Amino acid sequence: MLFWLVVPPAPKNATSQEVLQSMYQRYHADWRKSLSFKQTTERYRNDSLIKKSTWYEYIVYPDLLRINFDSAKSNEGVIFRHDSTYRFRNNKVIRATRDENELIFFPGGLYAMPFDKVLTHFADLHYDLSKFHSSVWKGKPVYVLGAAVDGDKVNQLWIDQEKLVPVRFIKYDNNTKEEGFFEDHMPVKNSWSETKCSFYINDKILQVETYHDVSADRPIDSEMFDPGLLGKN
Repeated sequence: MLFWLVVPPAPKNATSQEVLQSMYQRYHADWRKSLSFKQTTERYRNDSLIKKSTWYEYIVYPDLLRINFDSAKSNEGVIFRHDSTYRFRNNKVIRATRDENELIFFPGGLYAMPFDKVLTHFADLHYDLSKFHSSVWKGKPVYVLGAAVDGDKVNQLWIDQEKLVPVRFIKYDNNTKEEGFFEDHMPVKNSWSETKCSFYINDKILQVETYHDVSADRPIDSEMFDPGLLGKN
């Protein structure tokens, strides 16, 4: 029996917290520890493609991500480390900000944290887990965490009811609507990985990402996420 079929899905009348508990119960023990892939990145402005590039990405859960632009050994890219972001060029940090990448948390990082911290972190990210409803997304039933009904202008995460993986998020922080879709999931070790992501700002397409050569649990040197060691590893 496949590992993701062992634990039954969350009940149809579940709450947001119960759905998260079902996700955590199903995947916490076996979810991958790291992920690496090559990504085709398409950037858009006013619905027109303005740039296409290749990124090389390395994730260690719960909250480390490095992106090298254009080549695997590029000296230009970005490091997401815990709650901070470091943009670098020529192996030197050119900008550092307090800015977490929650897209590490939703698709895997939460399984590397104690469950009580998972709930706390959703609150930190302005998701109200007291709100919940079921809906349909692209013909499939989903749980919606953080919103009471479709159309609520609140932060919300949409979860595929069968796989129990995120397929959509909507955020309304800072008077801006951000939306993202996670699609074309493939099994990777004892987990799932989306292989296509699309992101919108105020309903205008911003970026489309397509993953290639996806690999889980390959050894990744933790020093590559240390901005103080750029160019030395």
